[in-house]
Amino acid sequence: METNPFLIALDLDGTLLKDDKTISDYSKEIIAKAKAAGHIVCIATGRPFRSSSMYYDELQLTTPIVNFNGAYVHHPKNDQWGTYHTTLDLKVVKEIIEVAEKHNIHNMLAEIIDDVYFHYHDEKLLDVFSMGNPEVKIGDLRKNLGNDVTSILIHAAEEDVEKIRTYLTEVHAEVVDHRRWAAPWHVIEIIKSGMNKAIGLDRIASYYHIPAERVIAFGDEDNDIEMLAYAGHGVAMGNAIDKVKAVANKKTRTNEEDGVAHYLKDVLSL
Repeated sequence: METNPFLIALDLDGTLLKDDKTISDYSKEIIAKAKAAGHIVCIATGRPFRSSSMYYDELQLTTPIVNFNGAYVHHPKNDQWGTYHTTLDLKVVKEIIEVAEKHNIHNMLAEIIDDVYFHYHDEKLLDVFSMGNPEVKIGDLRKNLGNDVTSILIHAAEEDVEKIRTYLTEVHAEVVDHRRWAAPWHVIEIIKSGMNKAIGLDRIASYYHIPAERVIAFGDEDNDIEMLAYAGHGVAMGNAIDKVKAVANKKTRTNEEDGVAHYLKDVLSL
């Protein structure tokens, strides 16, 4: 077995997953070889656990997982490991809702782990968020939310996204971090300030006693930037946005060309 194992952190959308949201057979084969050689494989995603657990099972993982870009980290196979859930203060959430309403947004939703709260009824988004069968409540968030939340999503017109983000930065920079989703969605995702995938990944690396230089992290979008900067091998996918390529110290092929598998095969000599 490997005496100096690597910790391999996989982003899902645009990275491990092909555009049709499946994992290729080749990727599965190489990841299985990496595990057999003694390396540790985990998932670090912006998705909730309920919509990433099928990939966790498909890869037969037995490791902790980073969800909600680091705001929720737990170990699906080991309750003793601990659960790290970092929430947004309800008072701040309500202030953001008040302002967002004035911006003529399409919708807002809040997630509390696996419960989803929609401000307005929304067939298109309901479809995206119904994966994994969450409890869904629809109606005024100011009335329906009784607890601090894991994340808020604002779905706005393309031309309003930057205005809303500017407001969040100017008014709430101390308490929230926000990201923009990849096209075609004009969605702003808000989580507690200071949360990102690197924070979650560092918890996992510490647990396995793996130093950052033996962490290989793959990503393509702006929610991967901190994780790629943290990892000794910060690997940008061929399809990554320019900001990610600028931070990464390694690169590989696109998600459609099994970029993750090709990189691991070469670097780990699988």
